[in-house]
Amino acid sequence: MESDVASHAALPLCASQNHMVEGVVLLPVDKQLKVITSGTMQIVPEEELKRKLAKGRPLNVKLGVDPTSPDLHLGHAVPLRKMRQFQDLGHTVTLIIGNGTALIGDPSGRDSTRPPLTEEQVEANAQTYVEQAMKVLDPTRTTIAHNGDWLKPLDLAQMLGLMSRFNVARILEREDFHRRYVEGRSIALHEFIYPVLQAYDSVVIKADVEMGGNDQIFNLLAGRDLMRARGMEPQVALTMPLLVGTDGVKKMSKSYGNYVGLTDEPSDMFGKIMSITDELVPMYFRLCSTIPPDEVDAIDRAYADGTADPYELKRALASNIVDLYHGAGEGTRAMNAFDATFRKSEVPDDIAEFPYSVVEVNDQGQVYLGKLFVDVKIVKSTGEARRLIDGGGVKINGKAVASRCYNVEPSLLSKGTVLQVGKRRWARLV
Repeated sequence: MESDVASHAALPLCASQNHMVEGVVLLPVDKQLKVITSGTMQIVPEEELKRKLAKGRPLNVKLGVDPTSPDLHLGHAVPLRKMRQFQDLGHTVTLIIGNGTALIGDPSGRDSTRPPLTEEQVEANAQTYVEQAMKVLDPTRTTIAHNGDWLKPLDLAQMLGLMSRFNVARILEREDFHRRYVEGRSIALHEFIYPVLQAYDSVVIKADVEMGGNDQIFNLLAGRDLMRARGMEPQVALTMPLLVGTDGVKKMSKSYGNYVGLTDEPSDMFGKIMSITDELVPMYFRLCSTIPPDEVDAIDRAYADGTADPYELKRALASNIVDLYHGAGEGTRAMNAFDATFRKSEVPDDIAEFPYSVVEVNDQGQVYLGKLFVDVKIVKSTGEARRLIDGGGVKINGKAVASRCYNVEPSLLSKGTVLQVGKRRWARLV
């Protein structure tokens, strides 16, 4: 495959000229780039993006998703937010539902072969994925496509023709494949095909730009190579960072319990965002909110010079995100509920009550908090309880439980004791 390292002579960018195409006024290139580059990790190559924008026509921006889960969180929405910015600039987007590629499973960033999904699972997940994605995207400028429509009919000759454009040595250069190869971990042969099929998606829809997480860069560049080999103008690869979860440590993931779901109730969504560490506020504003880049730049400067008020900024951030996913005004209502419950140190009126008999003393004469919090239904597992304790997210009568303090003296618990997880889950012993 050809390299993207080679430079190109710069073309006039018409930076001071607006373009009107199909009734859409496109901003000057420099103003578009200000929005597009905000929060991005890589644009490969950026000069080609400038030339595409300078043509003054709406670009076709592609994002492919394998619907491996029915529910999305803010981390999933990061590339969707960037696509919406493209739409607001006058461009169109193509959201590809990977009902073909999901049958293989994307190997990007994986230490082992991803279990393939059934067609039934993919279709069920895809329906809810699209519904939630449309909370972010403009449906009037969004094309929904299913890559199974063109991948499944491919015959042997066509598959061999696609695969002949790639070589194993280059594919093994991928960090994830290379690591598995060196460590002697299994790499299934069908996993090599995944970037080939993703690249073919770009050929079929004639993508100008393809988006993905930073762990997707190899697949995105494969699309450039295949388009070039087909005599097409190659797409530009644009990657977005992985969103750090509410714990401030790991990437946002349901498996880590550090996520904000797009379908979370407004009060839960608001509370989760209020729980993020102060250092994450600028990142969340840039990647998750509808706040313009210039205003986010001002927030960055306030953090840099020490004039920022993280608490008030978190309130504004949480309100903005709740409005985005639940409708205008819902953020204010969630804020008022939050203030009534937490800012004024009020325990919710509708707190769930459980008999004191759920408290069990173990052989060591102590109460294992993991089991207790499962029994009062404010965590789903003892493992989740332990993770939350270590993160300072568990309180008894308003006092945080120390990290690794999984067992407590029975005397700490009595009738009337209030148990709390985060800022949204409560129980009282009666």
